[in-house]
Amino acid sequence: QVTLRAGAELDARQVNQYTLILRAACPGEDEVEGRLFVRVTTGQVPRCDAPFASAEGDVVQVLADVAPRTPLYAVLPQPLGGLTGFSSPSFLQFRLRNHNTPLTLTRRGLVLAPDNGFDPSRDTQTFRLEIEVMDRHGHNCSGAVRMEVLPSRRPRVTFPEPHRAVTVTESIGPWEVVTQVHARGDNVRYAILAPVAPALFTIDEVTGEIRSTRRLEGIRAHLLIRAYNALHPDDHATATVNVTMQGTDRQAPRCVPAIFVSQVPETVSPGSTLVTLRCTDSTSTDGCLHYALEGPPSSYSHFCMEGPRLKVNTTLDYDSEAMAALGFQLTATIVVTVGGQPLQSTRVPVLVTVTPVNEFRPACPNGATFTVPETAAFGSIVGRVAGTDRDYPPDSLEYSLEGGSGPAQPFSIDGRTGEIRVVGPLDSQQQKSYRLVVRLTDTHNDLDLRKRQSRLCDVSVRLQAVPDQLPVCIPEVQELRITAGSPGSRQPVTRLVCHGSPDSTTLTYTIVGGNEDGRFRLEGNSLVYLSNDRAEPHTFVLLVEVWGGSGARRRSSTVALVVHVTPWSTPVPPSTSTQHTTLQKEPLVVTQTEAVWHPPAWFVAVLTISGALLLATVGCVARNLL
Repeated sequence: QVTLRAGAELDARQVNQYTLILRAACPGEDEVEGRLFVRVTTGQVPRCDAPFASAEGDVVQVLADVAPRTPLYAVLPQPLGGLTGFSSPSFLQFRLRNHNTPLTLTRRGLVLAPDNGFDPSRDTQTFRLEIEVMDRHGHNCSGAVRMEVLPSRRPRVTFPEPHRAVTVTESIGPWEVVTQVHARGDNVRYAILAPVAPALFTIDEVTGEIRSTRRLEGIRAHLLIRAYNALHPDDHATATVNVTMQGTDRQAPRCVPAIFVSQVPETVSPGSTLVTLRCTDSTSTDGCLHYALEGPPSSYSHFCMEGPRLKVNTTLDYDSEAMAALGFQLTATIVVTVGGQPLQSTRVPVLVTVTPVNEFRPACPNGATFTVPETAAFGSIVGRVAGTDRDYPPDSLEYSLEGGSGPAQPFSIDGRTGEIRVVGPLDSQQQKSYRLVVRLTDTHNDLDLRKRQSRLCDVSVRLQAVPDQLPVCIPEVQELRITAGSPGSRQPVTRLVCHGSPDSTTLTYTIVGGNEDGRFRLEGNSLVYLSNDRAEPHTFVLLVEVWGGSGARRRSSTVALVVHVTPWSTPVPPSTSTQHTTLQKEPLVVTQTEAVWHPPAWFVAVLTISGALLLATVGCVARNLL
């Protein structure tokens, strides 16, 4: 084992290869000599670059309005400075030696701005970070970063006109522009600081427009407006606005109500009066007042003015697409002028909401007749009852089945979609069709939830007969030989392989003939022999009936099993001579005839046993002749 001497320092730039001569010898043998060449390569040792590793440290300048946690410096081999000669920073560890700084150093060597940002109101700020870099082998280097935070260069928020006086006439109405203020700066927003109450004015926080909230009458207002930077709320300025009302020789009309908001049902008849305005002017000459309508044509065309009365002009159909496009709200403006002079006018906004009325009953679908196979599984879809309703929203119906679900009506209906499903057994021999009564009830068609309309619909469901298949067993005739076990034991004989129609129930098996003394038993489709103390071989001819289907559609097939049972031990009588007996295999012929007429089980058993005995007799006669 060759190791590096303690305290040794390798420098590949001075010596990049060493040749070691090794000698070794075993007792009684000659000494051998070998050479070991050790090549020294430049290792990846972290080395900090000159600006970072200098005494003053690397200098970085940033503005005070930089966003919080913004990366400011990277201790990596990048143009910002950092390490040289080390390609993978994932193996480096960065540690901050001094903690008296709001800056943050991440595990990947990134220097981040403070979580709350820098203080923009202060002058130039300086922070020093002493950072140590270490690799996984313990090699390290260190350096420093001096962060100079310069004052923000963005413009401060200021008002070019910090004081303003505004004079308005008393004819100014609600929500009209009084004046507009403007401030210089970035991301400027506006707010009214005073007065808080009463709230006579409001200001648009983006544009600075000041509007009245109601009709102004003989007041003087002193407003204190603040403008601020939305990203830096500490950067703000204030201005004052004095509002003075000035009277006019002729005022605009005053109307009651000043705003008309109402709800009307869609069944309101054309010509009905919605509101009658009571308007007066300074001269109290009501006969000189003129009334007119303004607004979107799609809305105000539903109204008309007859003097000071606002009336319904056309039918307000809530169930139409045009009304739905308007959001079921009609808007207009009543313009009241004195002597036809536009400067002496008053505007009364109108907002009318049309409410629904349940006018129509649900309609049944045409030809609601469905066909379903009688073998349909539980939950199968029979069909869908598609009822209709002309009220808005269209076809919003609930479905229910009169009489509910039960043996006499093995169906259910989905209350939301109208889908009919099978929930019980079906038998076309017992009932060929069903008449269902479905109730359609409309929903959400009237403000009064009690005003709901319904209709009963007849639905016919016909059952499609599906013929059942007889159970089929493979093979239909089996000849088996078994050796009985000890008395009282159970001996497996065979397992019947039978199948019925794909949708039939489980098959059942029954021994209907040939089971002498009850020696055989069926466990499902497995045949088992119960051993006894019989000493002679015996042949059993068993008839097994296989049933499939359910109810009145049950069908059966018969399987014949010929089982030769040999006792488990046979005593041998003493004799001086040995007799050899050759057993001749008895031929067995079983004929199965399928006809429309099904004989009873006892007849099949007698016929089978007689045929077996006849074959046995013929075999014995042939044996004697030979």
